Amino acid sequence: MEEVSGNIEGETPAPVKKSNQNNASWGSLRRYNSLESHSANGHRHPPKQLDSGTIMQLAFQSIGIVYGDIGTSPLYTYSGIFPKGIKHNDDILGALSLIFYTITLIPVIKYVLIVLQANDNGEGGTFALYSLVCRYAKVGLLPSRQAEDRDVSNFRLELPNSRLRRASRLKSELESSQFAKYFLLFVTMLGTSMVIGDGVLTPCISVLSAVSGIKEATSSMTEGRIVWASIAVLVFLFLFQRFGTDKVGSTFAPIVIIWFLFIGGTGIFNFIKHDPSVIKAINPIYIVYYFKRNKKDAWISLGGVVLSITGAEAMFADLGHFSVRSIQISMCSMVYPPILLAYLGQSSYLRKHNLDVGDAFYKSIPGPMYWPTFVAAVLAAIIASQALISATFSIIQQSLSLGCFPRVKVIHTSIKYPGQVYIPEVNYLLMLACVAVTAGFKTTVKIGNAYGIAVVFVMTLTSSFLVLIMVMIWKTHILLVLLYVLVIGSVELMYLSSVLYKFDQGGYLPLAFVAVLMSIMFVWNYVYRKKYNYELENKVSIATLKEVASNSNIRRIPGIAFFYSELVQGIPPIFKQYVDTVPALHSVLVIVSIKSLPISKVPVEERFLFRRIDPRGLAVFHCVARYGYTDQQNESESFERTLVEKLKQFLEDELWSPSLVAGNNGEVSNNDDKIESVSTNGEVSNNGDRIESVSTDSKDEVVEDENKREMIGKEIELVEREWEVGVVHLMGENEVVAKKGSHLGKRVLIDYAFNFMKRNLRQRYEVLDIPHKRLLKVGMTYEL
Repeated sequence: MEEVSGNIEGETPAPVKKSNQNNASWGSLRRYNSLESHSANGHRHPPKQLDSGTIMQLAFQSIGIVYGDIGTSPLYTYSGIFPKGIKHNDDILGALSLIFYTITLIPVIKYVLIVLQANDNGEGGTFALYSLVCRYAKVGLLPSRQAEDRDVSNFRLELPNSRLRRASRLKSELESSQFAKYFLLFVTMLGTSMVIGDGVLTPCISVLSAVSGIKEATSSMTEGRIVWASIAVLVFLFLFQRFGTDKVGSTFAPIVIIWFLFIGGTGIFNFIKHDPSVIKAINPIYIVYYFKRNKKDAWISLGGVVLSITGAEAMFADLGHFSVRSIQISMCSMVYPPILLAYLGQSSYLRKHNLDVGDAFYKSIPGPMYWPTFVAAVLAAIIASQALISATFSIIQQSLSLGCFPRVKVIHTSIKYPGQVYIPEVNYLLMLACVAVTAGFKTTVKIGNAYGIAVVFVMTLTSSFLVLIMVMIWKTHILLVLLYVLVIGSVELMYLSSVLYKFDQGGYLPLAFVAVLMSIMFVWNYVYRKKYNYELENKVSIATLKEVASNSNIRRIPGIAFFYSELVQGIPPIFKQYVDTVPALHSVLVIVSIKSLPISKVPVEERFLFRRIDPRGLAVFHCVARYGYTDQQNESESFERTLVEKLKQFLEDELWSPSLVAGNNGEVSNNDDKIESVSTNGEVSNNGDRIESVSTDSKDEVVEDENKREMIGKEIELVEREWEVGVVHLMGENEVVAKKGSHLGKRVLIDYAFNFMKRNLRQRYEVLDIPHKRLLKVGMTYEL
């Protein structure tokens, strides 16, 4: 591979001349220059409205995917709150009151009513929040933003008011601060890493706590046997993932519904049989009494209360698999009531049996219901793991599109629901991590300490992003923002301080996961940005391209070539390397830039944006293929066929470009008058007015326009003819090295860490499903 040294002159594209017709339609703009004139409203497609039947079906499926985690929390919550036993009988009332208000405040009020509204065209999770901020403010670190990618906000059209000024001021401060841009990316990576850490810890604690219940039936089940049985269940769960969320959700949903009926019914039974007076715990004064009696121990016990809301983040992270309305319906109707009844029943039982707090769930089950409940508990624990596994797949898919995660294979498992994905490599790595944690920790106590840190960290980061969105995008009244911060924000910070207290008791585990994952994400994103900036600085100049066109030594060979690049503002330097090495160009060359936008979906009709690269005779075009972070890049329909059809459409649109329908200045007339006919004697009829003669200059322009139309017609024929000959895919295979004189840290990041990941993970052509027989790799070394 040849090493590139020195800088190649780069040229900034000339600004687009604005039309005098301010109200020009999208269709007319598109005829001029589809790359430069794309409307800012191009992304503002309202989310597809689902009928009530589909919503109910998704609500049913969501029960089997989203709520297994929070639904199995009664298995281990009370043992986490009282690890040393119950000191005072009224402490149970304080704990129950804490659980009731925590579940109501965080999962129901925060997530169901508020956070779900902050979705990005139906997608949830940390990266969805980050992408929203990136679209409304220029805080992305990659310099690939173009006029056609403008945000979809309407706030520039709003009348000035105090909220708009506040939002504009915050937006301006974010855009002008380099620290703020890096900090937002850091927080996003941190939240993503925590969700993935949840995807490891949730299966461990859920399955282990459920399987350990068999000790109540037989004493022959030792700790070691329970651990190995849990590992077997976990392996089965991860092997089942390849069937997809749709099939998994439909299979698991009835089981989870049965589980909720069991815990709700058991709760009612215990409530009536033991101590109905626990209903008074709805009075928050018992929380005050609880803290007065226990002081520091009460604060430490908040780490156990957090376990009652594990899985709440899954409602938002898994949103892309379902819909806002389906999540709201399932949570409020089928999940919230039985969970509260389960805790109410356990509290009533513990008021009479304080010593059973370590295994309150299984001890409180009526004898005849033990085995059915145990089987349902094990199955529900398996399903509990599904919520965070699905969330992990979704959030990694989002981070892939924004250049923050190494390339992995994303499989879309459902044609009906495009948000449902499966990632084989991540699935098996999660399985290995779960097996290692379960085998290493053996009990739910330390795993619970680790779990609490991961859960509260993610919730706190979500709240931080939400406040930013409230102020800058929603323009919420400042008093409501302050109310959110004071109520929900302060509660989450209090819980965070409590779980961090248990750092040395297993709490270090999620932070260890985060350190590893963030290191991987940082290295990949750092080099990704460096590569892009290098190509931007060394892009092929227009003068160089003209030299290539006029070089008689370069042969034109039949066929169409797609030259793939990530650069959207010009031609990458590897193109010059290709021409120098192989002095031949295909008859039609399309430079394809695969670009990811900070938006969940890009409508198919707006995906391809073309631009002709002068000189015209070279038959070279630049196409930007834009994808949202949930769009499927390796679509079932032939990518090359779609691209060729769009290229022909672009050429046909050129027949109606401004140079062919406008006056000498190349601008569109402001009036809407239409030329109705051109008579054979050269007279033009326009709304009944006759013009007796046409000047010689006008005749020359008509002849010139006809010549251009004829030329474009021949180009369309050329594309069709060369398409029949065949298509070759040219893929840049860039080797990156740290430039001479770089410090040690940079050399380690680029030469060793990044290149190790690149060699051992999927290549770009594998992700795009490009046929090997028609793939030609072009090698070049970048000194970064």
